[in-house]
Amino acid sequence: MKKSLYVISMSIVLLVTGCTGDFDDLNKDPDGFTNEEFEQDNNLMGTLCGALLQWGIPAQENSYQVGTNLSADVFSGYMMSPNPFNGNQNNTNYALIPSWNEETWNKGYREVMARVLKVEQFGGEEKFPEFYAWALILRVAAMHRVADFYGPMVYSQYGKGESDNIIPYDSQEQVYDAFFMDLDKAVGILTESAAQGDDTGKFERFDISTYKKSGYEAWIRFANSLRLRLAMRIVKVDPDRARTEAESAVNQKYGVIQDNSDNLLIVSEGSFRAHPLQIISTEWLDTRMGAPMESFLKGYDDPRIGVYFKPSKEYEGEYKGIRSGIAIDSKGTYQDFSAIGDLIEKPEIQWMNAAEVYFLRAEGALRGWNMGGDARSFYESGIKSSFEQYGLGGSEDYVANAESRPQPYVDPKNDENNVEEGSPYLSNATIQWEGAATNEEKLEKIITQKWLAIYPNGAEAWSEFRRTGYPKLFPVVINNSGGNIASETFIRRLPFPQSERQNNASELEKALSFLKGPDNGGTRLWWDVEGGNF
Repeated sequence: MKKSLYVISMSIVLLVTGCTGDFDDLNKDPDGFTNEEFEQDNNLMGTLCGALLQWGIPAQENSYQVGTNLSADVFSGYMMSPNPFNGNQNNTNYALIPSWNEETWNKGYREVMARVLKVEQFGGEEKFPEFYAWALILRVAAMHRVADFYGPMVYSQYGKGESDNIIPYDSQEQVYDAFFMDLDKAVGILTESAAQGDDTGKFERFDISTYKKSGYEAWIRFANSLRLRLAMRIVKVDPDRARTEAESAVNQKYGVIQDNSDNLLIVSEGSFRAHPLQIISTEWLDTRMGAPMESFLKGYDDPRIGVYFKPSKEYEGEYKGIRSGIAIDSKGTYQDFSAIGDLIEKPEIQWMNAAEVYFLRAEGALRGWNMGGDARSFYESGIKSSFEQYGLGGSEDYVANAESRPQPYVDPKNDENNVEEGSPYLSNATIQWEGAATNEEKLEKIITQKWLAIYPNGAEAWSEFRRTGYPKLFPVVINNSGGNIASETFIRRLPFPQSERQNNASELEKALSFLKGPDNGGTRLWWDVEGGNF
């Protein structure tokens, strides 16, 4: 590992010069501040934490494209690229490209773990406890994406390499244990500080989020909501722990996100020029609506379709999505299908919204947990919250719709890509809550509506699809995985970066024993348990 994680973890150079271009301001050399400024104004801690906000979901468009858009955004069914990258041999048809698939891993360590290590090395926990707590929350927000892409990872031993510069991996179970401990510690620190009235805007100068003027309470609610998200992720592998963590999150003094005013979005303030999807979709023409989104949004007559996507330029007045894993002759073939819509016109990146939290609580209530209400109420509140987030009316009629279902998918370019009525991959889920339905049927409604509400967070949507099997998505038409990934079970993870095989072979070999199978895209993660949800 001499040339990979250890070097990343110990090098101050990567901290202050690791980003380029639009990120220079937030990567200002900490040595530009005096010791007095560090102590009095928290400049060092604030600079490090402020930079973390740009990497929970990458704000840099190149990193976002290869690390998220050409993986999770496609695997979740949200989007598909009209570009036949690499001669039609790429992630969209499971011919996984190593240089793309290492991006989320590399940025997680270079841009997140390295900065939090510096917070710790500068005595953050003792000298700057609130900034330390903030850093822990941001680390979990970023690194759970890494864990959910790959599985086992370096976390608890990061920055603690021996003379041989080797850093052991944690199993994904151990990583999740650490996530919960980090969030618990952070919430404890900030809750105590808030109770003492020590909420004097310490974060404000460095905070480029919608929480800029909200203080500690907003970050506590986000941390609790994140804890609820992660608790639900492990429900099939450790249901008792999942319930404990979820109930602790909801019942903590400040609770969880309940209103759109508490949605967490990262706001540019000049640190990045646009939402990365705006650049990828509008300038590069490299991403378009996914076929499942067309099926659900049009089938449900969902008004969010006009916010999420733009009408096709080729089929006037129509919204058209592209099915993943299809043969694409040239970029121009599907380029004029529906581009990403107005929700990405502002340079804002959403990390979590109230709707997601309502759907998490709906599932918890469905499982009999103490979520502070019943499953139906939370389900309907999630839909209402999503509509209100985008200034849309009609949520009352929408939740009362017991007839509409996702519609069959028609590819006007190639009928071999169609998904016809009666296909096992075409969902039959309606919108209206049905008290007499089975828990599995109710869960399909909850996850389907959550999937619609958290768009465009492809990483979270892909994780929830793997955990639950919902919403029903369309498999790839062409599978170029060489037999590593079964089309009918979809891709389950990304392989470890090649650099880890080259520089950290011994520790990686140990880490492979934590997996349920070989290091390829067909192997399920620790929390990804095959079978029903109840």
